[in-house]
Amino acid sequence: MSTSRIRFRPGLVPTLAALLLFPLLVALGFWQLERARKAQDVQAEIEAHAQSHPLTIGRQLLEADDLRYSRIVATGFYDTRHQFLLDNQVHNGFAGYDVITPLRIAGSDTRILVNRGWIPMGQSRAHLPLYATPIGEQVVSGVAMIPSAHYFTLARPKPISSVWPRVWENLDMRRFRRAVPFPVQPAVVLLDPNSPAGGFVRKWPRFDTGIAMHQSYAGQWFLLAVALLVIYVWVNVKRVPADT
Repeated sequence: MSTSRIRFRPGLVPTLAALLLFPLLVALGFWQLERARKAQDVQAEIEAHAQSHPLTIGRQLLEADDLRYSRIVATGFYDTRHQFLLDNQVHNGFAGYDVITPLRIAGSDTRILVNRGWIPMGQSRAHLPLYATPIGEQVVSGVAMIPSAHYFTLARPKPISSVWPRVWENLDMRRFRRAVPFPVQPAVVLLDPNSPAGGFVRKWPRFDTGIAMHQSYAGQWFLLAVALLVIYVWVNVKRVPADT
């Protein structure tokens, strides 16, 4: 009666593949953990700003990093000449626009953009919805966001001529600043839901920096690394005769 034993005899190709892939999978896991750590720092910054005293915005231009996620207050007058509708905004499954209106800060020519909230599209894109803009001095309060400089666009936007475009595909701060003759703060105010300063639907999403997502991705990469080791051992374990 012949007997056999189990021996580990790694092949060249599986060994080279494991040596290449295992460090890569582990590195990707630690990369996602580092991204989660940075996301935690941002989340802590957001929460700290939420608890801090509101920042009063005046004529002096501020740096974007000084405004990001800050609660702010600004007093001034809405500039209807340069307001526009931000396209491709969805609320409860319905298409519409966000109303973006510059606020001319009292006692200056400086503006800050205010996102006054969402309105439904209306009958068609050929017939833009009507919306009211309050006149007189307004006190605007909300959270300052810095629009992304990277966005998807279907076509290169045309230079703004004497006719101000009523609909913008993206909130392009650089384009806006080039098109206007006055200084503009580098942030957009998400108007508080309880503000009386001429707002519309303002169910702003909670700021989520993606901590859980990055931690989940890290776990997946580490599990793949463990699975690779298991497969490597299983492929290279062979049953051989006992006398060999």
